[in-house]
Amino acid sequence: MSMSVSVVVPVYNEIENIDTLVERLLSACGELPHRWELILVDDGSQDGSTERVEVLAEQHDGHIRGVILNRNYGQHAAIMCGFAHTRGEVVITIDADLQNPPEEIPRLVQCIEDGADVVGTIRQNRQDSLFRRTGSRCINWMVQKATGSPMSDFGCMLRAYRRPVVDAMLQCHERSTFIPVLANSFAKRLVEIEVGHAERAAGESKYSLWKLVNLQFDLLTSMTTTPLRLLSWVGLAISISGIAFGLLLLFLRLVMGAQWAGEGVFTLFAILFIFIGAQFIGLGLLGEYLGRVYHDVRGRPRYFVDHVAGTTHLDGEPARRTAAIAAAGREGRS
Repeated sequence: MSMSVSVVVPVYNEIENIDTLVERLLSACGELPHRWELILVDDGSQDGSTERVEVLAEQHDGHIRGVILNRNYGQHAAIMCGFAHTRGEVVITIDADLQNPPEEIPRLVQCIEDGADVVGTIRQNRQDSLFRRTGSRCINWMVQKATGSPMSDFGCMLRAYRRPVVDAMLQCHERSTFIPVLANSFAKRLVEIEVGHAERAAGESKYSLWKLVNLQFDLLTSMTTTPLRLLSWVGLAISISGIAFGLLLLFLRLVMGAQWAGEGVFTLFAILFIFIGAQFIGLGLLGEYLGRVYHDVRGRPRYFVDHVAGTTHLDGEPARRTAAIAAAGREGRS
């Protein structure tokens, strides 16, 4: 079966890895019996990666297109921008940090050829810290329960998507999105395969603890209302507990007298703090959802493309990009 393949790589301050990454990507894609292209999306790098992407697009004209964003918008916005510039019938995403081996790309393409709509990957022998591995397991479990998605490793961006799934994602205009879960919602057949994992070759992770926390808020609040439903159940549990505790206090007051708990002052404060904490948690969750509704209603673009460098052999394909380029982001000078 002959098909075309697009590989999307978000790049942010990866000057130490970009040359090795592109070399390995060219080698891996060169093994494919299909036409292919690389889409390097520079997400507002400040270490020289932008200029290097432009040079690589010029050196490998016909295989590499560099899409330069005017500032940093985040990994998922950069990937959506890359989706909008692809022409391939199979679209693959991979990070630029070389922790996921580009040599796995032919296996992902083969899974799509075998009928899968989305191919996820499970990182084997992860080289991340114990904190990252433990946190990842907890988040994966939480996402499975909240979204009902059967996949088990949502943090690995080495994934493959069939063209209709990508086009469906491009028609979704919300600003906060989590691509793996969004793609799964449009896929009929999901497949996961095990892939290798390596230590970061150079540079530092772009996800600090705070950014990871924000990512999880984006994940949950943009894909499911489970936190609100959970909040309702927590509120019900607290109410029932409060009633039960009140009856217990009344019983102890009648049996042991008022002196046993400082005339009940400290007990009242404890109950008050519990309910105040629950209210603040609820208000925080509601604020997260209302904030995202506010951003989506304004309809501002996810990103702004400064310019595009290079062309690929797939530029001669029938235009596969939907109106999502105009809807999801704005084009600058070309």
